[in-house]
Amino acid sequence: MRKQNLKTQLEAGAVLAPGVYDALSALLAEQAGFGALYLSGASIAYTRLGRSDIGLTTYTEVEDALARITERVAAPVIVDADTGFGNALNTQRTVRGFERAGAAMIQLEDQTFPKRCGHLDGKTVIPAAEMCGKLRAAVDARLSESTLILARTDALAAEGLEAALDRADAYLEAGADALFIEALRTPGQMEAACKRYAGRVPLLANMVEGGKTPVQGAEALTALGFRIVIFPGGTARAVAHTLQGYYASLRRHGTTAPWRDGMLDFDGLNAVIGTPELLERGKAYGG
Repeated sequence: MRKQNLKTQLEAGAVLAPGVYDALSALLAEQAGFGALYLSGASIAYTRLGRSDIGLTTYTEVEDALARITERVAAPVIVDADTGFGNALNTQRTVRGFERAGAAMIQLEDQTFPKRCGHLDGKTVIPAAEMCGKLRAAVDARLSESTLILARTDALAAEGLEAALDRADAYLEAGADALFIEALRTPGQMEAACKRYAGRVPLLANMVEGGKTPVQGAEALTALGFRIVIFPGGTARAVAHTLQGYYASLRRHGTTAPWRDGMLDFDGLNAVIGTPELLERGKAYGG
């Protein structure tokens, strides 16, 4: 399975990356035709812990999810590394581990710890100089320049737009390969960010259904100047909605019959995950 290169994709144009949280969701996204994926820290918290995105997930949990995904799919994965799970030295360990696990781009943010979802209220940020140190540490830790570092700032909510943009400038100087200005609240703020950075560096747009940023389609966002568009938590929200309906129906009827048209059967799921091909391959080894 030949791995695709995210840096090459970004040089060619814009990238639309859906949120994934495990190997199955990543496989289905790749089969749908997506050329890049976004491993959402929030979605790992939702699905693995059944908890909120408030800094409860750990380095090892994210690394494990990442490794299982990159073993299964060829599409490059952008991984949410939160705050680096500590200081600059912790950040270096995170970058080394995530790069070893197959990350194409590693996202680091400037929130204090414990962090929280970028679209929740009450966020606080570390000093810009401290974040620059983390980014320099991240750049020094990676083994390959094709492993990209994405710098996210959550300063808009705490310090305002101009302060967030100033931080983004500093993060670029510290070596970041791409920028993510979280929770832009109006079309005007989105335009201001694109005007300042679109011609210089890949800029990420984060689309959260019900969040603080106006949700737009990928075509409109790339026309504005964003080069990376993610819908990180939509996958988990769609799955949760589907499971609510499925479990309610099963409880009510005592059978899955009413849901048969909305689900894969045994053979259908095995076809999706490649069971026939896997069994055929096993015959070569006498399995």
